[in-house]
Amino acid sequence: MVPGLKVLLFLSLHLLQGVKSSMVHLNNNGYEGVVIAINPSVPEDDRLIQSIKEMVTQASTYLFEASKGRFYFRNVSILVPMTWKSKYEYLTPKQESYDKADVIVAEPYLKYGDDPYTLQYGQCGDRGQYIHFTPNFLLTDNLPLYGPRGRVFVHEWAHLRWGVFDEYNTERPFSSCTTKVIQFSYHRCSTGISGRNVVHECQGGSCITRQCRRDAKTGLHEPKCTFIPNKSQAARDSIMFMQSLDSVVEFCTEKTHNTEAPNLQNKMCNRKSTWDVIKESADFQNASPMTGTKIPPPPTFSLLKTKQRVVCLVLDKSGSMNSGNPVTRLTQMNQAAELYLIQIIEKESLVGMVTFDSTATIQNNLIRMVNESSHLEISAKLPQEAGGGTSICSGLREGLKAITSSNQRTSGSEIVLLTDGEDDQISSCFEEVKHSGAIIHTIALGPSAAKELETLSTMTVGEQSLEYYREGTGKGYSAGG
Repeated sequence: MVPGLKVLLFLSLHLLQGVKSSMVHLNNNGYEGVVIAINPSVPEDDRLIQSIKEMVTQASTYLFEASKGRFYFRNVSILVPMTWKSKYEYLTPKQESYDKADVIVAEPYLKYGDDPYTLQYGQCGDRGQYIHFTPNFLLTDNLPLYGPRGRVFVHEWAHLRWGVFDEYNTERPFSSCTTKVIQFSYHRCSTGISGRNVVHECQGGSCITRQCRRDAKTGLHEPKCTFIPNKSQAARDSIMFMQSLDSVVEFCTEKTHNTEAPNLQNKMCNRKSTWDVIKESADFQNASPMTGTKIPPPPTFSLLKTKQRVVCLVLDKSGSMNSGNPVTRLTQMNQAAELYLIQIIEKESLVGMVTFDSTATIQNNLIRMVNESSHLEISAKLPQEAGGGTSICSGLREGLKAITSSNQRTSGSEIVLLTDGEDDQISSCFEEVKHSGAIIHTIALGPSAAKELETLSTMTVGEQSLEYYREGTGKGYSAGG
């Protein structure tokens, strides 16, 4: 095989493994496609699912108020691991997976313990990687420490979706403020939050709480001094400082932001308020406040269970696959299929194969990929001759049949279609394919593929790629979608 083309096909097939990217999108003020995934190491506990539902429902209303009627959560998928028992209400995931989840529920990371956190690698305004909650956080009463879980979720969502940062600093809780009279202030935002600066001391089995002392020379509070907010507050912000306070229902604005505080928000965002950063986001630019609505509709939830991967290769052996010089399209396709079986598909996956020209034939029902003999059992039946007409729909129908004949559901299963795409009847089975719930990935092995081939992938949330070897040039070409 020509080395350049081999690389192109290998990269193209890797597209089918998916990219770590969020499925979340904003549709008429509602966030859709949010995925919350439970780690396989977490023991089965139905209370986790109920707690997640309650948290998101509460968060949706809080987010709606905090965003001044712009955002709420419309639908959320909860992905339970394969290690949990099957239940009737568990649906099969399509593209949802643990590595694409927006929120993960997993055991504590040593640095954070049970504290929720959002992994952020980017700069101000960049979206984060994921939110992490521990099972213990979701299942225990931690209201005094964090406040309602729904409020915590909104705090973390602001990190994840809009790239804002915390407005507190546990390492430097007090610092000087640049005013005419030098004073030392807790890094609160807004400064309208009232409270006391105290030290909690324990000795000989008894504990006391007293007012902080200041160094006479520096004016600094003693090292163990802590700010305790008053229970009764009038301040409405900020969610990125202390969302646990009942009165706090807003993000800091330009008017209320404490630009003097040495916190991450000021450091990363050039002293901009969190609300100013949020206003610059694509979400904000594309969403106007909902009018006539005080409370958003409650979110809907889908329960999904991770399952082993089910894939059927559907391969074109029609007469036009003899085209190509020096490498025929049929040869390209077979080599790509072998690459997929040997180097890409995961162990324990179920894989079948169908070949088609004007009609289609199941060459292999689903086989579990456990070792080299599994790969050979399928590759031994790769088509060696091309001829006849082209009926992609026939190939797809037999691909779906190969899946159901092995007692697997088509919904969430995958078909990898390798073809030159020279067929003007593809649209005749669009509704049938869409109804099956299968994901169709397409690789077009030629420059004359019908446009409907791309539609086939798009409407089933699959991947598509154009791979061809331009005859007489010795060069491979690739265009992914």
